Amino acid sequence: MADETPPEGNGTEAGEVVEAAEGAEGTEVPALGEREQALLDRLAAELGDGVVEHAEACGDLVVRVRPDSWRRAASVARSELGCDYLSFVAGIDWMPAEPFRGAPGGEPSQPSQPSDTAYGAAGSAGRFQVFARVQSTTDHHGVTLKTDVDESDPRAESWVEVYPGADWHERECWEMYGISFDGHPNLRHLYLPSEFQGHPLRKDFPLLAREVKPWPGLVDVEGPAGSDEAEGGDA
Repeated sequence: MADETPPEGNGTEAGEVVEAAEGAEGTEVPALGEREQALLDRLAAELGDGVVEHAEACGDLVVRVRPDSWRRAASVARSELGCDYLSFVAGIDWMPAEPFRGAPGGEPSQPSQPSDTAYGAAGSAGRFQVFARVQSTTDHHGVTLKTDVDESDPRAESWVEVYPGADWHERECWEMYGISFDGHPNLRHLYLPSEFQGHPLRKDFPLLAREVKPWPGLVDVEGPAGSDEAEGGDA
C-alpha cells in the first residue's frame, strides 16, 4: 500500500493543508473547500516549491508564490486552471499608515488604523507585494495570487505576455507604488505628469489629505463690476 503521508516542506504541496501561518495564538489556516483545494493542488503540481503559502479569505483561495515563479504562476493559472480573465494586478504597501495629524481627540477614522505591521492572507516577506486576481468565465472559479517585492529594488515579472490586459494595471502599479515590471513593453505614466516625483499610494507619501487642518473660514469674494462690494462700499 502506498504511503499517503503528506510530504514535508515549507510550501504548499499537492493535497497538503498548510499550518505554517499559525499566529501567536496558534490559529491554523482553515481547511479549503473541495474546489479551492483542487485549484491549489494543480498550482502546487506545476510550481512545486514556487508555492510559498496559501490561505482562505472570504471563501476564495489566496496563494503566495516566489518572485521567480510569478510569471509562471500566471501561465499555469491560464492554461491549467482555465482562468481566462484577469481582474486586476495591484500593489500592496503593508507599512502602517501615519495617523492624521492635528485631529482633535486623536485618530478620527473608524476603525482606527493599525500601528503595527500586520500582513494579510498568505503572509508576506516584507513591506511590498504585488497581487493579482484571475478567474474562469466558464467554470466560475478564481484565485488570488501574490508575490513578495524587495523594498530596496521593487520589481516583479510582467504578466503582459500571458494576460495582455495586465499592461494598464502594471503601469498604474509602477506609477503609484514604484514597482517595476520586468518584460513590460512600455512602462509610462497614466495619471501623473512625467516630471512628477514620488509614488502617491505608498504609505509614507506626504498626502495633504492625511493632514487635518482647521477650516479656513469664508473667503472674500469681489462682487460684480460697479457694485458696492467691488468698490469697497457698504451695502
